[in-house]
Amino acid sequence: MNVSVCMATHNGARFLQQQIDSILPQLKDGDELIIADDGSTDGTISIIESYHDTRIYRLPAKKFDDPTKNFEYALGHCNNEIIFLADQDDVWHPNKIEVMTSELALCDLVVCNCRLIDENGNVWRNSFFEQNHSREGLVKNLIKNSFVGCCMAFQCKLLKRILPFPMKISMHDQWIGLVAQRYFTVNFIPQTLVDHRRHSSNYSSTGEQSKNSWNKKVISRLQLAKALWQH
Repeated sequence: MNVSVCMATHNGARFLQQQIDSILPQLKDGDELIIADDGSTDGTISIIESYHDTRIYRLPAKKFDDPTKNFEYALGHCNNEIIFLADQDDVWHPNKIEVMTSELALCDLVVCNCRLIDENGNVWRNSFFEQNHSREGLVKNLIKNSFVGCCMAFQCKLLKRILPFPMKISMHDQWIGLVAQRYFTVNFIPQTLVDHRRHSSNYSSTGEQSKNSWNKKVISRLQLAKALWQH
């Protein structure tokens, strides 16, 4: 089976080349790296265009100012049976695609563990699973999310259930994971296959204390629950 890697970029020039270089050696003929850029004004586009690799496909420019909508745009252009989500600033371990693709013979969505690294590549937390008590469970992951996009891969049949994203969700990866948990089979595997980079420009707060107020977090979970119930 072939793989589609969906990457959403926005002013990611600082770490983008390292991330692309960690993905491309794992792709076979027929695989694709789909990149949706959300109005970058730094050197992001130049870095993407420096690769003369037919497996890279940069989508026509659209401006969303929203990584969730940008990922939705990328997911709508996947052509292959297995889909990965990729952040612009992480580093994939060399066996990530191989291991996770093998696991998808047994389930519909798989989640691997990750290490958390700083902007210089130094590891400051060895296991997100351990910190977050990550595991399966619909209610558990609605309250405390374990579905981190860069650690997920899933079969393309999920697209009919997850797209389009509901209007009021704030985390696309949590939505994908919850839909998979409700309608499909999900497996968490212990292998650490990603170095997930935390720095001052991250959109999400994976591995850190959320900056959202308690009220905002409750409202977000209620909106997710409502969307899932009405889905």
